[in-house]
Amino acid sequence: MRAVSRTHVGNVRPTNQDALLMQPGRYGLFGVADGMGGHKAGDVASRLAVENLARVLTNAQPREDLLRGAVEEINALIYEEQKKDASLSGMGTTLTVIWEDESRVLLGHVGDSRAYLLRDGKLQQISQDHSMVGEMLRDGLITLEQAMRHPYRNVITRAVGADADVQVDITVLDKQAGDIYLLCSDGLYEYISMERMEQTLLAFSMDEAADLFMNLALQGGGRDNISLVIAEVTA
Repeated sequence: MRAVSRTHVGNVRPTNQDALLMQPGRYGLFGVADGMGGHKAGDVASRLAVENLARVLTNAQPREDLLRGAVEEINALIYEEQKKDASLSGMGTTLTVIWEDESRVLLGHVGDSRAYLLRDGKLQQISQDHSMVGEMLRDGLITLEQAMRHPYRNVITRAVGADADVQVDITVLDKQAGDIYLLCSDGLYEYISMERMEQTLLAFSMDEAADLFMNLALQGGGRDNISLVIAEVTA
């Protein structure tokens, strides 16, 4: 895969608590983490997640059990760090990552950052939001329109490092030339519809699309940190 990334503090937050994982190569590893838990703690959690995932998985051949085990190991590390330092109490992070081999892409996901796949001209969300509103939507208690405006839409139900154990969603996808993956924090997708995402990815290069996405999120309000990775399968 070839990939581009962008991250921005946004228009309101004093610091950027998002972190990006960009590890190209034979077994490309790309991801987005959105930290939570306060001014210092969110930054620490997201950074620990991406740095340690790269450390554990670099040069390893992608396997589902390795990806799951790596996220579980990082969960334990972050959980222990907050127990050692009271200023980090309550920290955690979302983590959405793709890991490629010659024929497959493994998606690992915890939290409400998102992964999308553009294939054959159609964009679809391939991750599931681990959030209060996401669960209400899946249970049919609210509509999509209500979910977009719900006051609890940013309350997540799973995070890496927040508890002693973590449940990781692992999805395995066949690799197809021309596929484009978009990974992003909620600071992006809250301001841009899937239809607009699809149109932009189809009409522009990855670099142009990344810049346009960032500008749209900032112009829309930019009330959160904004991070994204766009990765294309080239062979």
